[in-house]
Amino acid sequence: MSYILILMIIAAAGAVVYALVRGLIAFANMEPGDVDADGITASHKKQNEMMFARVKYQAIAIGLVVLLLVLAGGQA
Repeated sequence: MSYILILMIIAAAGAVVYALVRGLIAFANMEPGDVDADGITASHKKQNEMMFARVKYQAIAIGLVVLLLVLAGGQA
């Protein structure tokens, strides 16, 4: 069971890195003239999406680490 949790933690950490890199790429490719009706650039929208995705994946990873620690503590 712990091996599955470790693999899931690695996958969640990979998703965090992926969301972080996508957000940084969106930040690097800012186009000031690319605004919608609300005056928000497409780059800002993408950055915001990736920030929320990163936080979500971090929460999942932390939850999995806590679960792994609880299960490992019960085996000792």
